[in-house]
Amino acid sequence: MNRAETISAFLGRFGYAGAPLVPLAQDASFRRYWRVGGAVLMDAPPPEDVRPFLRIAEHLAGIGLSVPKILAVDADAGLLLEEDLGDALFSAIVTPETEEELFGAAVDALVAMQRAAPPSGLVPWDAGQMAIFAMGTFFDWWWPAAFGGPAPEAARADVGQALAAMLAPVAAGPACFVHRDWFAGNLLWLPDRTGVRRVGIIDFQLASLGHPAYDLVSLLQDCRRDNDAGREERMLGRYLAARPEYDPVAFRAAYDACAAQRHLRVACQWVRLDRRDGKPQYLVHGPRTWGLLDSALRRSAAAPLAAALDRWVPQHLRGNPNP
Repeated sequence: MNRAETISAFLGRFGYAGAPLVPLAQDASFRRYWRVGGAVLMDAPPPEDVRPFLRIAEHLAGIGLSVPKILAVDADAGLLLEEDLGDALFSAIVTPETEEELFGAAVDALVAMQRAAPPSGLVPWDAGQMAIFAMGTFFDWWWPAAFGGPAPEAARADVGQALAAMLAPVAAGPACFVHRDWFAGNLLWLPDRTGVRRVGIIDFQLASLGHPAYDLVSLLQDCRRDNDAGREERMLGRYLAARPEYDPVAFRAAYDACAAQRHLRVACQWVRLDRRDGKPQYLVHGPRTWGLLDSALRRSAAAPLAAALDRWVPQHLRGNPNP
């Protein structure tokens, strides 16, 4: 049975036989989405796995946050039907007049998500894993594309040591539930609901256990859209006012370290999506992401990584490699 036949059989088992499939915007993974009969179909063929999504959906719903209700699932086939939360993605509807309300609600929902005890079995997104992932996209994908060959071992060692030093505030800080992609493209506005439930949450299957600053960076230094420095500072203030147990200086150091790590990893991830997965459309985000990295490297917390990159990558090469 081919994939189309598998999907058709799945839909038929749950009362959606013959319903038209209307494609929705896809993400950077191998998952695909359609609207079908008032629901959303997620097609997650191997190597994707819907089980983490199901576990996290249950957890987030259980702590009072808005996630799509699961209507039907065949985990072995990588198929599920979920509630359609609509099209009002923050990234699509935010305006200068609404950004304070939307981003404030996203910060409040993030605080609620982090305050709840995390579910068991979350994989770590700690300083060690953050360094490994950044090293992977930088040296395995960006470096060969930019320089035409593998990096010297000395460069790998130098950047690895710099990442470890930079991420020391992350290693020393608290740990909580981390969404891993808490940005405007994964949040939906649900104004008919109240409180933190006004924020619909999707694409949470990579949820891990990590530093609370990481998701805040994802939201306030979004590599897919232009960001406002004034709003960033206001939202940082809102977050810290809600978390008086955190030392602001230590939290800001971890926040700045997370920003530099994330922007290095993601800037190079766009290259991987192009070269490995045949998705060159993501390279459009490269200039903004490298710009965010440049800004992050000016913060004192990122000094070890800034110095290492200065030793190995000239400023004029920090961008999308030539085709």
